[in-house]
Parts: sequence; structure tokens; C-alpha cells
Amino acid sequence: MTDEIAPGRHLAQFNVATLIHPLDDARMADFVALLDPVNALADAAPGFVWRLVEEGQPDATGMRPAGADVVVNFSVWESAEAVWDFVYRSAHLETMRRRREWFRRHAEAHLVLWWIPAGHVPTVDEALERLALLRAEGPTPRAFTFNSAFTAEEAEAVEAAAVQRA
Repeated sequence: MTDEIAPGRHLAQFNVATLIHPLDDARMADFVALLDPVNALADAAPGFVWRLVEEGQPDATGMRPAGADVVVNFSVWESAEAVWDFVYRSAHLETMRRRREWFRRHAEAHLVLWWIPAGHVPTVDEALERLALLRAEGPTPRAFTFNSAFTAEEAEAVEAAAVQRA
């Protein structure tokens, strides 16, 4: 993982989680109760830029672009270190520790990271494309994970090479 803050670049993060039970099931009550405080924590976290929110709702849990039983989390951060710190060094970690109570294990990649121009608000379709790219090709500068991170410069070099070939 790189801890750089890339001038002119932000890091998009998208993950999918397959529910074991519907959100209104009593066994999901602890997870549902954590949504507002964890989202508020993200919104106030150093390096946080943006997160997907369904229109008229406080979060995106009602959106199902990846399947009826799949919830998505989609955010943008100033750096890989900022999102890492939020996920693994904040109160969010408790949600991570308990995820097996609420979500099925994924056999394939369920989280993808990629660099975007600062100010760009990525779309859900873009996120699904990046996740599909990661699943098809493995980690590349265009779609990667925390364990296989690439720098913004590496992503820019790949983009520049693609433009030259076009």
C-alpha cells in the first residue's frame, strides 16, 4: 500500500458484500445499527472526499447494482493511507471483525481500488467495471487491492500509454 497523497489524484474504493440475511432480519440489527455511526465516522475522517448515498437516504444500503442480496460501499479518499486508516485503524474495524456474522465469503475479489482525477465523482457503472477488471486480470494499475496497490503515477503511465495507442 502506498501512503502517498497524489496531487490531482484521489483514490476510489468500491466493495460488495453479499448479505446472509435481509437487512430487516433481526440477525442484521447490529449491522444496521452501525451504519449511521460508521458513515458519520467516515464523513469526518481525515482524507475523506465522498461516498455514495442513495437519493433521499443517509447511505447506499438500499441500492443493489450488484445483485438483490448484495450491498455496496463506494467512497473516494485523498490517499491509500487515509482509506486504510479509516478501515483498519478506526472504530470501523469492529464492523470488519464482525463481517462474517452478516456477509457471505466471496470466492473472488470483492474490493477494488483505483486512482481517479481529483474532482471526478465515479459512477457505480465505473466501479462495477473496475471490479470486473480486477476479477478478470488480477491487480493492475487500473484496478487493485490494498495488498497489491499501485501508485497514482503508475496508473497515469498506464492511462498515457493507452491514449498513445488509441
